[in-house]
Amino acid sequence: MRVRANHVSIEVEDTHPGSDRPVVMLIMGLGMQLVAWPARLVDALVEAGYRVVRHDNRDVGLSEHLDHLGAPNLIWESLKHRLGLGVKHPYSLRDMALDALGVLDALRIERAHVVGASMGGMIAQRVAIEAPSRVTSLTSIMSSSGERSLPKPKAHVLRALMARPASRETGRVLDHYVRLFRLIGSPGFPTDEQLLRERITLSTARGYHPEGTVRQMLAVAADSSRAVELRRINAPTLVIHGRDDPLVPHPHGEDTARRVPGSRLRSIAGMGHDLPLGVLDLITPEMLAHFRAAAPQPSGAGAGAGAGA
Repeated sequence: MRVRANHVSIEVEDTHPGSDRPVVMLIMGLGMQLVAWPARLVDALVEAGYRVVRHDNRDVGLSEHLDHLGAPNLIWESLKHRLGLGVKHPYSLRDMALDALGVLDALRIERAHVVGASMGGMIAQRVAIEAPSRVTSLTSIMSSSGERSLPKPKAHVLRALMARPASRETGRVLDHYVRLFRLIGSPGFPTDEQLLRERITLSTARGYHPEGTVRQMLAVAADSSRAVELRRINAPTLVIHGRDDPLVPHPHGEDTARRVPGSRLRSIAGMGHDLPLGVLDLITPEMLAHFRAAAPQPSGAGAGAGAGA
């Protein structure tokens, strides 16, 4: 379904529209769509009694593409970022957080457990900063505080992220992203090649829009004050990070947990920058326990019963 949120048309999937189940909002990362959330995680949350809300961030998937904002010079803006200069950005991570809050408004949801992966974790942090009364709990997965002094990805990983397929021909796009996800994926939990290709094919067929990914990159680069603002978060917070993440190295998770008052860090050996099935089997029980501790469900609540978050 489409909703109007923060003056932008946003594509949303809601497992239980209008129900009184406690809500989990899942926010995906850079250039990724709502379908990138593994079905195993969504199914587990639903089975545990939650209403799961996912959306395509602005500029990707089936949400509104903001091409009228122009195509930034990524190389020039990246150089400015490395030099510590201001980055020209068509919109901000705060704007994307307001999109997420607008989705909750459109669905008449007062509060939610907010979960974000990678850039989605940064957006989730911004949601918790901007609207603390709306966040029952926060879970930040393979994300960052945005502190500039933290370790950068290795040069070959960054080059792969910045690169684009030679053309929009389906086979070239598929091969490009298979190489990228193999590079940043979890060495301790390798994903089957065929499954990876099926996931990428689904996403590219649904909504391939690399121009939007560039604008999202600049929103991340320009969000220079979040590290300091994390101390304002008062939601119970779980930080999940892979010890073998080649894109957002593990110290990013450590720094996030250090800055958010009372947060808890769950480090996973062998986890890179993805959510393979083996990692899901480890983090799903942790997330459910985190949700229950933040807002215990009434006795008897489960797959068929709901409770206000």
